[in-house]
Amino acid sequence: MVAMRFAHLAAVLSTLCFLCVNSTPVNGTAFDGLSQQARDILARATPAAPHFVVYGDKFVSADAWVSQGFNVFILSFLLIEGAWDKAFEWTSLTDAQRATIKSEYAAAGIKLMVAAFGSTDVPTSTGADPIAIANTMGNWVKQYNLDGIDVDYEDFNAFDAGNGKAEVDLPFTTQIRTILPQGTYILTHAPVAPWFSPNKWGGGGYLKIHQSVGNLIDWYNIQFYNQGASEYTTCANLLTTSSSTWPNSAVFQIAASGVPLSKIVIGKPATTGDANNGFISTGTLASCLATAKNQGWNGGAMAWQWPNAAAAWIQAVRASSWPV
Repeated sequence: MVAMRFAHLAAVLSTLCFLCVNSTPVNGTAFDGLSQQARDILARATPAAPHFVVYGDKFVSADAWVSQGFNVFILSFLLIEGAWDKAFEWTSLTDAQRATIKSEYAAAGIKLMVAAFGSTDVPTSTGADPIAIANTMGNWVKQYNLDGIDVDYEDFNAFDAGNGKAEVDLPFTTQIRTILPQGTYILTHAPVAPWFSPNKWGGGGYLKIHQSVGNLIDWYNIQFYNQGASEYTTCANLLTTSSSTWPNSAVFQIAASGVPLSKIVIGKPATTGDANNGFISTGTLASCLATAKNQGWNGGAMAWQWPNAAAAWIQAVRASSWPV
């Protein structure tokens, strides 16, 4: 996932309605009688699976709507050097504007988060201080009144080195949980699927990370794309039997390695243009989700990226499993 660093941000800000909500409100009386602090905590509280997640990083100059069907919208990206793209747009709003949008999102049952790092940042390879970064990013989430943070760690060189530095660089996750307590804020990770292949990575890969700090992570927005032209492109190699290139990294194989099915969110590109490879049609993805649900999976689906993945996309994807 790549930060775009928009050249025409002023145009965005002059027409900003990228977070308007077009969704049916949920239980408008649920917070009646509660203090504002209690309302804020409940509004941010981690939702139960399934999670239907979409990332936003694209320039959109006119009115755009996060529509019914998604329940998590992630602003991309918060980098080590600061906020860019959609995350920066969020900071450019006034406190009152942010409060209004957050209130609309909460009423619609949609969590609003920020994605950290992406392919732009390589924190392990550059020797960044994980504690300092966690403190800065965690406090940024609180300052700008978001529901949580998604750790889109893509330091491939650190993983490929096989020396365990990527896997043991876990103080970030532990520290950010001290800033953003579990149950009050959402913490997700967005690894690529092959990182769950057992015995593939010298440091243990994401299975090691899950064993070490998985109890602090609410779910994984797993990128089942950009891993090869034929990888994860059928229900069989997405759900039950991945290729020999990335062994045991299909959904139910990851679960067999100890990751709860409710934490495995299936990530896919919205269009062929949103990834190098790994795209499958909404009809095929809908069939895969229905098959997985019938076998006990309930993690949900993730799309990169909005607005290519909007109402029509998520409604088609959910049609055979959790119809909108």
